[in-house]
Amino acid sequence: MHTLILTPRMTDDSVALWRAAGQRGWNVERLTSWRLPEYLKSVENPVLYVEALTAPMMAEELGLELVEPPEDWLTHLPWKYAKRTIALSTLGEARKRTEKAFIKPPNDKSFAAAVYMGSELPEDFDDTKPVLISDIVDWELEFRCFILDRKVVTLSPYLRNGVLQRDAGFPATEGELCDARQFAETMLADPAIAFPKATVLDVGLIKDQGWATIEQNAAWASGMYGCDANGVLDVLVHATRRTT
Repeated sequence: MHTLILTPRMTDDSVALWRAAGQRGWNVERLTSWRLPEYLKSVENPVLYVEALTAPMMAEELGLELVEPPEDWLTHLPWKYAKRTIALSTLGEARKRTEKAFIKPPNDKSFAAAVYMGSELPEDFDDTKPVLISDIVDWELEFRCFILDRKVVTLSPYLRNGVLQRDAGFPATEGELCDARQFAETMLADPAIAFPKATVLDVGLIKDQGWATIEQNAAWASGMYGCDANGVLDVLVHATRRTT
């Protein structure tokens, strides 16, 4: 039997996953602190849905390896999938920039992904911290796709013209859903593009350019938005690997 492990932070996503896991007959453990209790360290089939900052420690204690994309994954995408120039650099190099660019940490949310001048970047991080630097583009619509075995399990729009769609119920037309799925599945079917077994792929529509890849994220820490909770659970089962 699987055991879904959730952190103390109560969110709509974690509640939806809790309910879906309960309907499957899984055990569900909502932690009361940010440390993993001893009795959970020996569960047979742990399934993590936790924050990025706490995940490495919890995974190590459970004998798990976190499945996540390489930091430079975006930089290797062909133009037809990226539709913008993207480079992996360091915060120190980015701070020297005199022109604006879209700058973000590759695999964490340690500071906000946004358009920055070099002088505007946060000062609380070391110059050696890796960052992705990309062209500024205008995203009209952004979708989250939970992926298992290179197939879209469930997807949902989350931003429309930069506005989070939660209050509107994450709406999308059938055409938009179809187009987002088709673009994602075209990428997933391309053997030249590397994907782990379980992951999250964000795709979107760039104004005047068409569909493109936004980023890839680790499933164990990704927001669900309007995605189906049961589909997300199927992905989360494979979002970590046993190391012991």
